[in-house]
Amino acid sequence: MTNYADDADETGNHTGNYAGDAARWTAVQARDAGADGSFYYAVRTTGVYCRPSCASRPARRENLSFFDHGADAEAAGFRPCKRCKPDQPALPEQYAATVAKACRLIETADQLPSLPQLAEAMGMSQYHFHRIFKSVTGLTPKAYATAHRGKRVREELGRTDTVTQAIYDAGFNSNGRFYASSTQVLGMTPKRFRAGGRDTEIRFALGECSLGSILVAATGQGVCSILLGDDPDTLIEELQDSFPRAALVGGDTEFEQLVSRVVGFVEAPALGLDLPLDVRGTAFQQRVWQALREIPAGSTVSYSDVAQRIGSPKSMRAVAQACAANNIAVAIPCHRVVRNDGALSGYRWGVERKRSLLDKEAADMGKPL
Repeated sequence: MTNYADDADETGNHTGNYAGDAARWTAVQARDAGADGSFYYAVRTTGVYCRPSCASRPARRENLSFFDHGADAEAAGFRPCKRCKPDQPALPEQYAATVAKACRLIETADQLPSLPQLAEAMGMSQYHFHRIFKSVTGLTPKAYATAHRGKRVREELGRTDTVTQAIYDAGFNSNGRFYASSTQVLGMTPKRFRAGGRDTEIRFALGECSLGSILVAATGQGVCSILLGDDPDTLIEELQDSFPRAALVGGDTEFEQLVSRVVGFVEAPALGLDLPLDVRGTAFQQRVWQALREIPAGSTVSYSDVAQRIGSPKSMRAVAQACAANNIAVAIPCHRVVRNDGALSGYRWGVERKRSLLDKEAADMGKPL
């Protein structure tokens, strides 16, 4: 979509207005949906007023007038276009309301509604509903339901007397169905999760690099944390807070070699870093993190670029939140995501560390700093 607004924030949302007739005419010619709601145009020869994105045959410039509000156009004697219906909520607003209603239906249902049931309840075809739901949330209805039930079962495991009760209270209609996906949802068995990670062994080791202290931790499935900071004790406390009852075991010589690999990558990104990861997050977060892993060293992308890559172009803010929630520094390179204007934005481990990582990658890959 072409952006004719004055400027945009770091996640790509418009912060300016379509000021001036020239900018508005350009937006009308482009049928820019991003201008909808910013102004309306009226056609003197037909007596109707439209949204900028209206798909009707474009009128001549000399026959157009611009209004800040639809009510102003109606007060001037124009009637709403029957095609783009500017007197009704914009389609994105209608879609957002529909998807919000579907989400509430999923969240409150005793049994997960099927796609045909959801589409029928929303008054849409299955294909149209599926497409709209994914464009608004970044997830399919099934993935949203799975993520929501994963959240509910985590909550129920902390409240109920038995694991079985927690599974049923969270909306799973059989133990078998939940246990088939429990490791992916919880990162461990339900009993271990309920015990705060008791009997879960997490090996870890500390190292030093040009960015300060670094902690690498791993379960039997793979690396679950790479933390950066100034104080090694603080990093260990952060790991302990994540699994208060897990068995934290200092890494042996072989494990310390893993830390050396991570440190080596920080200092010389051209070496590459391919580690088995134990990634825990929502379905949307995991899609974002996978997209980040596909960004080559020495390159940067914007939040809106990542949103486009995962097929959810309107989810820039959610992408930014997923980057902030990343617990595995450098191996999931959220430092390679920058603002739309190329400026550095926030980074969990400090903007200066982000700048240093990008500078090292640019130098190591032979690109200008």
